[in-house]
Amino acid sequence: MTNRRNFLTGAGAISGAVAAASVGTAALAALPEAVTRTEPDTMPPLAPHGGRPYNPVVTLNGWTLPWRMNNGVKEFHLVAEPVVREMAPGFKAHLWGYNGQSPGPTIEVVEGDRVRIFVTNRLPEHTSIHWHGQRLPNGMDGVGGLTQKQIPPGKTFVYEFVARRPGTFMYHPHADEMVQMAMGMMGFWVTHPKTRHPLIDEVDRDFVFLLSAYDIEPGSYTPKIMTMLDFNLFTFNSRIFPGIDSMNVRRGDRVRIRIGNLSMTSHPMHLHGHEFVITGTDGGPTPRSARWPEVTADVAVGQMRQIEFVADEEGDWAFHCHKSHHTMNAMGHDVPTMIGVDHRDVVRQITKLVPDYMVMGERGMADMAEMEMPLPDNTVPMMGGQGPFGSLEMGGMFTVVKVRAGQKRGDYGNPDWFRHPAGTVAYEFQGAAPGAQRAPVPGKGSMPPRAAPGRDVEVQIRKPSGHVGH
Repeated sequence: MTNRRNFLTGAGAISGAVAAASVGTAALAALPEAVTRTEPDTMPPLAPHGGRPYNPVVTLNGWTLPWRMNNGVKEFHLVAEPVVREMAPGFKAHLWGYNGQSPGPTIEVVEGDRVRIFVTNRLPEHTSIHWHGQRLPNGMDGVGGLTQKQIPPGKTFVYEFVARRPGTFMYHPHADEMVQMAMGMMGFWVTHPKTRHPLIDEVDRDFVFLLSAYDIEPGSYTPKIMTMLDFNLFTFNSRIFPGIDSMNVRRGDRVRIRIGNLSMTSHPMHLHGHEFVITGTDGGPTPRSARWPEVTADVAVGQMRQIEFVADEEGDWAFHCHKSHHTMNAMGHDVPTMIGVDHRDVVRQITKLVPDYMVMGERGMADMAEMEMPLPDNTVPMMGGQGPFGSLEMGGMFTVVKVRAGQKRGDYGNPDWFRHPAGTVAYEFQGAAPGAQRAPVPGKGSMPPRAAPGRDVEVQIRKPSGHVGH
C-alpha cells in the first residue's frame, strides 16, 4: 500500500486553506491523510489498530481504507478522482474512482462507531456520496440537490454519523449518476457487529466485491457512458477474468462472500462443488428460518447478497455469473452465428487481400481461446486464462475458489493448481463404441401405426348473437 502523506499538496492539489474553508466546523483538526493505492492485486485484511475489535474482510483485487481516531471518532478520507484501473494484464481503463482505484477502498467500522468521512472532489465536475443502505440523518444521505449541496471540484465536504446497524453496504455518487457510476465510482462498506449477534456467525474468511459493467470498445480506454444494456465487459471489482484473483481458503473454513451489484442488470452467482445459504442482504442479516441451501443466487441491481458455506471439498471450484455472455470479454458480442457454414472458398479469396484474416465461429467459438489472434492495443481476448488442463475459455465475471487442506489459517496466498487424487479426473473412454440404436419401424415396433385421416367434416358454430358461422 502506498501512503502519500503530501497527497493534497503540490501542483494541481487542494490547498489546506481551501479544504479547511470547505470543511467548516465539523473537523477541528487537519484533514486525515489521504491514502491511495493503484496496484490491482488483493491486499491482506487490515487488522484494526484501534476502537472495538473485529474480524476484517478481504476485498477481492482491492484493499481497506485506513482510518485515524480523533477524540473517539473514526476519521476516513476519500478522494474522488480520475484513475487508471488495470482490468486484466495488458488492458487498462481510464475510469473515475476513489483514492487511486475503481472501486474505491472498502470502509470497515463497528456497530456503534461514530464515523467522520472527508470527501475531497478532484473530478472535473461536482459530485456527492450516498451511503447505500445506511440508517443516518437525512442531511448525511448524500443526494445532491435533495439533502445537500453538490461537492464542487476542488472542495472537501464532511459526512458524520453513527454506524447504527451491522451489515454490508455500498457507497456511490448521487450526482450525475449515469456518468459517474458508468465511469466506476463505487465502493464497499462493512459494519461489523459490536458483540456476538444471534444472526451473524463467526467466519474464517470474509471476502467482498462489487459487480459492475462497462462498455469499452477494443483498443479504447474510456467507457461509453450512454450505454444502457449492451455492455461488453462484466467485472468483479472492475477486474475481468483472467485478471480476477482466486479466493483461497483452508478446507473446513467457514467462508462468507459479500456481493454488491451496481451494474445495470442482475447476476445469478453460481458456486461449484458446495451449497451455500444467504445470510444477509443490504437490509440486514436474514432470519435463520428464511435460509435454505442454494448453489446459485440472483443479485439484482442495487442489491447486496451475503452468502456463507463450509469449504469442505478440496479442489479448484469455479465461481461465476451464470449468464453465459457475462463470462466473456469484449469482441465476443455482435458476432454472427456461423456454425456449420463452410468458409473455405470465401477465406481463400479474402486472404489474398487480407493475409491475417481469420475465420470466426465455423465450429463454435472455442477455437478462439486457443488462437494467437492479433488484437488491437489495450485489448484482452474475449475468453482465455490457462488452467492445468488447457484454456479455461472464460472471461468477465469468473474466478476460482481454491480449497486446500494445507492452506494455513489466515494465509490468503495463491496455491498451485489442485493435485487430483488418482482416479478422480474424467478421462477418455478407450473401448469400442456401441452400435447406434435405431428407432422402431412403424407398424413393427411398440407404437401403433398412425391412423389414416378421416373424411372432412363440416362444423357449424353458433355465435352468442344467434348467427351461425362456418
